[in-house]
Amino acid sequence: MKFSTPCLVLAALSGASAWTTSPAVSYRRSHAAAALFAFDTKTAGEADTESFRIQFSKDGDAISPWHDIPLEGENGSYNMVVEIPKMTCAKMEVSTKEEKNPIAQDVKKGKLRDYHGPIFWNYGCLPQTWEDPNVEHPELKVFGDDDPIDVVEIGGSALAMGSVKEVKVLGVLAMIDDGELDWKLLAVAMDDPLAEEYNDIDDVPDSIKSGIREWFRWYKTPDDKPLNGFGFDEKYLDAATAKEVIEETNGFWKNLRSGDAEAGKIWTGN
Repeated sequence: MKFSTPCLVLAALSGASAWTTSPAVSYRRSHAAAALFAFDTKTAGEADTESFRIQFSKDGDAISPWHDIPLEGENGSYNMVVEIPKMTCAKMEVSTKEEKNPIAQDVKKGKLRDYHGPIFWNYGCLPQTWEDPNVEHPELKVFGDDDPIDVVEIGGSALAMGSVKEVKVLGVLAMIDDGELDWKLLAVAMDDPLAEEYNDIDDVPDSIKSGIREWFRWYKTPDDKPLNGFGFDEKYLDAATAKEVIEETNGFWKNLRSGDAEAGKIWTGN
């Protein structure tokens, strides 16, 4: 069973009554990613089509949510760009190859991509990070997947698509997807009640950790894809290691922006 329009509609509505599902009309919202960084978003195009976009701007000028939003928030937090609200299934993502990197629905073989059922957590990425496809991990012997690093946010609220949320990083899982390294950070929003309880990966219940791992292991199999694997004996690495991974991928991103790394088709803003 495929989910289409209702998934994108729900994603746009999650946590934000200002969103609309009316086609081909642009609507704006204002946000604050951190105390000193405010930005606006607007929707463009028609929902559930390849034309749909969430575009970002600051002081009237278009910006990239990947390159221009700061990586770090306040009090040791990180800024998560929310691509997919929990309990939705449209595979939305920061479009790395498009000018200004708006959020759009992924397209595979000419068709909009949907999960075959909803994802149970908020999903997004950290700005100013990049998993370099030219660099082999010394232990896992696989290369990066050419995207910003992914975040799975486990709080109780559905976060609006296109919002930026300060999160506390709890750990990281090394997923191997089609032979590429695809890190999955586990995090919780700083303003979620669970942030008072969870400080490291061992604070997170095993049921949540195993549920996330198994969801990502199996989610591509309805499309006749193989099971995804995981490095480090399928174990989550702790918060300190997760922050080292973030620092490394931020370094890769800096190389991308400076031209010291091969960009391929990625839009770098340079």
